[in-house]
Amino acid sequence: MATAKELRELGISELQAKATELKESLFQQQLQRRTGSLSSPQARTAIRRDLARVLMVLGEKNKAA
Repeated sequence: MATAKELRELGISELQAKATELKESLFQQQLQRRTGSLSSPQARTAIRRDLARVLMVLGEKNKAA
């Protein structure tokens, strides 16, 4: 995933799309975890951190606008 510096270069609509994509991915990971078919728990952690990073940058941009 991109760093916060790289994410700051994206527009608000791109960040919102990326956040939606990560939320959907996290939901799929949760379903896999509950059914016992989750292959890598570390991937879930990485998705959560990426989502937090995107939401942080999105909040910064909304506050500045």
